[in-house]
Amino acid sequence: MTVGDIQAEQGSPQGSTALEKPGGPTLSAAPELTGPAGGDQLADGPFTVRQLLRLDEALRLADKQSGLTFSVYIGEFETPTREFAESLHKQIDGAERAVLIAVSPNQRRLEIVTGKDARKRISDRDAKLAGLSMAAAFAGGDLAGGVLSGIDQLASHAGRH
Repeated sequence: MTVGDIQAEQGSPQGSTALEKPGGPTLSAAPELTGPAGGDQLADGPFTVRQLLRLDEALRLADKQSGLTFSVYIGEFETPTREFAESLHKQIDGAERAVLIAVSPNQRRLEIVTGKDARKRISDRDAKLAGLSMAAAFAGGDLAGGVLSGIDQLASHAGRH
């Protein structure tokens, strides 16, 4: 599905968590902080420390409530982008039960990939709706809010395990 220049698709293996390395139970270790006392903005990323903590908690909660593994990748995509997102998804432990939200802000691309078991609980329609909601937040300049919204919507559609 295409939303402006942001694309959201589902229907192939999904799942991944982490900003730098997919497949972890939570976001990957944060880069060093800037500023004399650690500051609030991370040196090598689009998120503040507070936003990373919120994303980490949202991922943990989504995993716990749904029994699926939710992952987030933020960064540049190789082309073709869908195949790149699917390759990230395959790196996740238990990929068949995983959901990956992959976002490339600079390329204006969004891919949602679900594993075989996750797809039984999150329909293509549910993933597209989450993608539209995320794209709207991204268009308003809220990357962290969009990702949080997507995690919440996808976990809600997956239901409790």
